Amino acid sequence: MTRNTVRQTGLLLGTALVCGSALAENISLTSALNDGTVYGDFRLRYENVDQDNALKDANALTLRSRLGYKTGHYYGLSGVLEFEDSRAIAGVDDYNDTQGQTPDHSVVADPETTEVDQAFVKYTNAGFNGKIGRQVITLDNQRFVGAVGWRQDRQTFDATRLSYALSDLTLDYAYITKHNRIFAQGGDQDAKDHLVNASYQSSFGVLTGYAYLLELDNVPDNSLDTYGLRYTGRTDLDGIGVLYELEYATQEADSAGAEADADYYKALAGVQAAGVTVSLGYEVLGSDNGNYGFSTPLATLHAFNGWADQFLATPNSGLEDLMLTVTGSLSGGKWVLAYHDFSADEDAAGTDDFGSEIDVAYNRGFGQHYSAGIKYAAYMAGDDAAGKVDTNKLWLTLGAKL
Repeated sequence: MTRNTVRQTGLLLGTALVCGSALAENISLTSALNDGTVYGDFRLRYENVDQDNALKDANALTLRSRLGYKTGHYYGLSGVLEFEDSRAIAGVDDYNDTQGQTPDHSVVADPETTEVDQAFVKYTNAGFNGKIGRQVITLDNQRFVGAVGWRQDRQTFDATRLSYALSDLTLDYAYITKHNRIFAQGGDQDAKDHLVNASYQSSFGVLTGYAYLLELDNVPDNSLDTYGLRYTGRTDLDGIGVLYELEYATQEADSAGAEADADYYKALAGVQAAGVTVSLGYEVLGSDNGNYGFSTPLATLHAFNGWADQFLATPNSGLEDLMLTVTGSLSGGKWVLAYHDFSADEDAAGTDDFGSEIDVAYNRGFGQHYSAGIKYAAYMAGDDAAGKVDTNKLWLTLGAKL
């Protein structure tokens, strides 16, 4: 299926829906537009990065502004147009924004950009949802497909997405033609991706099966096929909540004729009591004989394997992450404390110490429209973490939504 075919199909579908609805009943398109809403989302953030290497410390003060308009409904049809702007308040001389201007500083991946963040038409009817255009797509916990909402220029996709919910069963399919990544327009990628996700809700939890078939359009013989199963749930026992999560996936990669395969699995158990949640998890991104590490290029990577972002790309020897997380409430806000122990999944030399990390955060809302947060990550490099150094990161955030 070519990109032109997708566009033509979307245009024909939208035209048919509008014409069919107009013939069935007389509804004013003008009223649907007048019933729309304007919204705004603003985030001011200071980020400091201190690394034990020759790079200068990064100090970034950036403002992300997001303005959008959502129409009312017209026979199940609606639309969204949204713009996003990211600006460095104090210039870009004090951090490497990934655009090559200040390579002597540590990286803060928030380049300046102004772009159309979302622009789509949506049709909803009796459990069916269809969406065509530039949009946010998040699946499950965003381990494989997410919006990377932590960065100021979030990730969106040019895609056609169809979903259907019937009682406890949900079916989801998306065809993606472009990745609008977090590195401004220069980092975008043409693609031919198929995403399939099906989930079933039972009284004990949610069982999900998925197939994510990724292919970059500008690289010959480039594909990444992932198939997996995921189960998550919660059970109450005498006032104590018991959490559990199990997931397994297998992946086949083909890049310029070089083939590789690797497995992924995760197990997590936790308890909730007296407003505090404690969980212990073990996640493995496997390796193919030390030559390839399990990859999740469309994920919200910041949410996994430590906030210091030292393992955004899986090492060829794979990655094991043993994590302990404690969360709770304090003074109207929420706090998080996490510890990670990193090691290699497979290493022929017998060295596998990738280091450890401590993460802590506190976030709180004020009134109906405002929020503030502080977040800190301290990564301690291991003896075998090639290319890694001790890294400390600090974030101070203010947010407002209209």
